[in-house]
Amino acid sequence: MRTLCKLALSVITPILLSACAGQTTTPEVSAVTNELGPGGRPVGAAWSRSPVYGTRGMAATAHPLASQVALDVLKQGGNAVDAAIAANAALGLMEPTGNGIGGDIFILLWDPKTKKLHGYNGSGRSPKGQSLAELKSRIAAMKASGELPEDYQGIPSHGPLPVSVPGTVDGWFAVHDRFGSLPMNQILAPTIDYARGGFPVSPVIAYYLDRSWAFFERTYAGTPHLENIQSTWFKGGKAPETGSIFTNADLGKTLEVIGQDGRDAFYKGSLARQMADYFEPMDGGLAYEDFADHKGEWVEPGGVTYKGYELYELPPNGQGFAALQMLSILKNVDLTQWERGSAEVFHYMVEAKRLAFEDVARYYADPDYSDIPLEGLLSDAYGRERFALIDPKKASAEFGPGDPKIEGEGDTTYLTVADENGMLVSLIQSNYRGMGSGMVPDGLGFMFQDRGELFSLEEGHPNVYAPGKRPFHTIIPAMLMKDGLPVMSYGLMGGSMQPQGHVQILVNMLDYGMNVQEAGDAARFLHDGGSDPTGDHGDPLGTLYLEPGVSAETIAKLEAMGHKVKVDSSGVRFGGYQAIYVDRERGSFAGATEMRKDGTVVAW
Repeated sequence: MRTLCKLALSVITPILLSACAGQTTTPEVSAVTNELGPGGRPVGAAWSRSPVYGTRGMAATAHPLASQVALDVLKQGGNAVDAAIAANAALGLMEPTGNGIGGDIFILLWDPKTKKLHGYNGSGRSPKGQSLAELKSRIAAMKASGELPEDYQGIPSHGPLPVSVPGTVDGWFAVHDRFGSLPMNQILAPTIDYARGGFPVSPVIAYYLDRSWAFFERTYAGTPHLENIQSTWFKGGKAPETGSIFTNADLGKTLEVIGQDGRDAFYKGSLARQMADYFEPMDGGLAYEDFADHKGEWVEPGGVTYKGYELYELPPNGQGFAALQMLSILKNVDLTQWERGSAEVFHYMVEAKRLAFEDVARYYADPDYSDIPLEGLLSDAYGRERFALIDPKKASAEFGPGDPKIEGEGDTTYLTVADENGMLVSLIQSNYRGMGSGMVPDGLGFMFQDRGELFSLEEGHPNVYAPGKRPFHTIIPAMLMKDGLPVMSYGLMGGSMQPQGHVQILVNMLDYGMNVQEAGDAARFLHDGGSDPTGDHGDPLGTLYLEPGVSAETIAKLEAMGHKVKVDSSGVRFGGYQAIYVDRERGSFAGATEMRKDGTVVAW
């Protein structure tokens, strides 16, 4: 209890928890604030909640109604794949600030029949009709016209230029064709009903919608783009408020076409032609052939052993292997010699992150266009080599990428579903920055992603823009295994926070014995800075953001070690976590959801 309490003390002041002190104390009210801290709990950490338990099925998503949609599909006889697709469709309607059918999708799936872990990369490609030179010319023209600042670096975050082909619908059908059981029109029916009949907006999503409206109203004032954005999500020129009933009949109609006519309706049929017609007058936009030629791919997950467990992630063009590299580095030190909230534990994890992300910036890209030394990056020998660069007493001023040898704010949603047969789906889906690019095709009810912003413009860089190429990707699902069987399906959304969060969850559980819910509720760090896959390199030391649950003593020691620390109490930077833990000994599931989001876990 002592380790957990020390991590929580600063977030629960001014009330001193008797559980942490091991004795009865009188609550003391600060002279500075009258804020009220959490109450007590009979078991577990005082700053957390109980996990949710079930035996026949479970869903953990970022929205309560989406979780319920998944559970309803399971009760109708669907499996985890059917339920995950249903939940993802619902989230595209209910959490448009994080995802939708205009974005990409990545999936890890455990098939209990074959006892095999499958991976699907559902990322889309850049327009085939636009070269690097043409892209640079269009960016230069935007600077000349004042649409972009003269000193702007990289690809614009909004408009047609960062839009790549959406891979989500293809991903749904790819996994459904192979593993699904219910018909797709039945799977999408609950979301279609909510889109037409409406649902109440939840608090965190209302907060993000308000932020998005402020941005789009400023960026697209007086343009047809703003009209489409406003008519879809911001009727009356304002963001929906918490508890207000929201509808999106256009999205309901689009999903109905997909459910009835299948995948090709979106990539080759009527919807594809509507999307292509929308982009046709725009320089650098997608064309019909870009949609028609799209296809995701099944990929082999990679894994690293840590504390007797194996963490599996998808290979690049995503950043999942960064989490594996961090673990490969951290396995060379016993973190349990210090308390979880200590400066030493944060220091080693942050330095491991910085080392791994230098390799992300140097090597991670579309493997169709780049030779990535994957085996070398994950080898124990390379992990030891990188670990040796960490100074235990101070933050290194700068790290560079290694040379592995092969021996003879973004916005995302994560969800996970388990069924009674033992199938597990770990699914992550995103429009990238904000709600996406601001490009809303007429009458279709969704926004295109701006994932192409993550290409580099540096010629010769592995992640440099090219026609028909997949950009570097941030969204990553995870699966924890032991002895060849799944132990936990989990993810933690939020740009570069994701690999850092994956590792922090595992350290909390495997090193410090937290349960699946406590591991997510505990205070987190986000390190921001260093080299970037776009070629836009920032401060080599970077900034270490911490949540208020980290003690003042630890913060002071980290600063003395040379880290640039900022405390952020908003919860926005630190991602959104969902997990399902498989307890084979007791025959049950334990689920966790994110206190920083609106979600819930449901089970039966």
